[in-house]
Amino acid sequence: MQQKIVIKVQLTSQNCRTKALKIAAEAKGVSNVSIDVEKEVVEVIGIGVDAVSLAQSLEKQLGFASIVSVGEVKKPEEPKPAIPIEWTSSYIHCPRYAVHYDGFCRC
Repeated sequence: MQQKIVIKVQLTSQNCRTKALKIAAEAKGVSNVSIDVEKEVVEVIGIGVDAVSLAQSLEKQLGFASIVSVGEVKKPEEPKPAIPIEWTSSYIHCPRYAVHYDGFCRC
């Protein structure tokens, strides 16, 4: 079961971002790491990742780290296959008759 861990950290400089990525990537069981600079959070996805030890190691190197959320990764929903709709024509087909007009009226 993959889990997603969101940890709030202080990302004041590029050096802090690099350290946070390196620490999170080296943790056991991590398969994906991303940083949201605007929210100042590190998102870690992996199997069997210890969130507490990861937060402690981030706090040791960066000065501040707190766990925001730990949860299971949600799989995207598969789109339901579209059921084709059969349209019936409301137009009644009339038989065609051949009409020959040779220019003279036989009235």
